[in-house]
Amino acid sequence: MERSEHGFQEQPRRGLSPAWVATGAVALVVIALLSYSLVTGPSASLQVGELVPDFQLATFEGDTVNLSELRGQVVVVNFFASWCNPCREEAPDLEQAWQEYQDQGVQVLGIAYKDASSKAQAFLAEFDVTYPSGIDPGSRTSRAYGVTGVPETFIIDQQGRLVRHVLGAVTLAQLRQELDQTLNE
Repeated sequence: MERSEHGFQEQPRRGLSPAWVATGAVALVVIALLSYSLVTGPSASLQVGELVPDFQLATFEGDTVNLSELRGQVVVVNFFASWCNPCREEAPDLEQAWQEYQDQGVQVLGIAYKDASSKAQAFLAEFDVTYPSGIDPGSRTSRAYGVTGVPETFIIDQQGRLVRHVLGAVTLAQLRQELDQTLNE
């Protein structure tokens, strides 16, 4: 070992080992993912009786629907995806409910959740869905509603308050019960 000009022995320089570099990189990725999920994850789930957040839906047909403009109607908001098997189970029931209740002051809206526009449109065509549906760019609406997966359905009364939140596939019987009750209040 050589001595420095001050008489101290100099130790050979060692760099960080590849294992430490890899560990640090993994830790940074984990921290970044956790931070991202905190910023972009769902908000707290809506509670029955709460006013629901307003949103604007650009439909696949080229129209724009504002939830706030539907006040006075009962609104069924269904988050779905083409890759979701339970969504396939409930699609005919949602369309049937729409056909039965659209003339009674009920509006059904479909919102594609984390899905490609073309695949969502193919899904809607496969099940002959005729109610307005569109994509959720940036998952803004699903985050505002606290959606954690699909399908999820929100039934909103004429005053814009949440009546029912259904996790998983909704059935025609459930829809009829909730819609009849909400329309008669």
